[in-house]
Amino acid sequence: MRPHQWVKNVFVLAALVFALGEIGPDAPTATERIVRVLFAAGAFCLGASAIYLVNDVVDVESDRLHPTKRNRPIAAGLVSVPVALVGSVACVAGALVLAHLATPEGGQSVVIVVSAYMFSNLLYSLKLKQIAIVDAFIIALGFLLRVVAGAYAAAAPVSHWILLSTLFLALFLAFCKRRAEIDLLGAEAAQHRKNLGQYTPQFLDQATTVLAACAIITYSMYTVDEETAAKFGADDRLVWTVPFVVFGLFRYLLLVQRQEGGGSPTRMLLGGDAAFVVNAAAWGAAVLGCLFWGK
Repeated sequence: MRPHQWVKNVFVLAALVFALGEIGPDAPTATERIVRVLFAAGAFCLGASAIYLVNDVVDVESDRLHPTKRNRPIAAGLVSVPVALVGSVACVAGALVLAHLATPEGGQSVVIVVSAYMFSNLLYSLKLKQIAIVDAFIIALGFLLRVVAGAYAAAAPVSHWILLSTLFLALFLAFCKRRAEIDLLGAEAAQHRKNLGQYTPQFLDQATTVLAACAIITYSMYTVDEETAAKFGADDRLVWTVPFVVFGLFRYLLLVQRQEGGGSPTRMLLGGDAAFVVNAAAWGAAVLGCLFWGK
């Protein structure tokens, strides 16, 4: 079920965090919105786990030939296929219930967003992950749907700059993961998964460089946007968080190219690299400081 991957669902909180300046921590509906967003995050946790279970059933044979994935419970024979599929169905049901609880009365349906996420990722597991570039865009779509679901649950608008930045960041991480997989598997990469044979290290290096630049530019544009200034202060103080974003992207790219575990951003955040963790924590503290300073 990959609980460590639930860290990705912090993107569900994005709309709420960046809208706090508009909502106000003491507003009458603030608590309700926070609870709904947490329900939405929980829905994505269960929805993701449902797909991971299906994915491991589909990939059980290839995973057994992989140096690290062969230790996954289904590939290792610790969990049977029927048990995994029943667990997946239970997770889907739980995700839909939580998505319903996350939907504001008369608001946009979080259920539809979560359903779209699970359906697109099911297609990814069954076929689309074998098609180069398409696989990365499906991953990116999942992150965009997380942000949209959080916005629906919070009944708060989300900046188009944040959506663009999320798109570029997600593509960056997806291609970094492909780069790490090719480095790990070497000549056997195409045997493990068809799409890995379609990528080249040169293409992935160029793509990640371009996407890192796009993510930095769009995030920077968000920090100086007029709507952002209205929430965080007219002095554009959020712009001071840009260096943390630049450092984080460069640090992650360095880890990937040095083959030091850069294939999993969640493991980096959970202690895989101290510098990366400290920088992420500093960025979060800086955002909150900009949000509440002087209010």
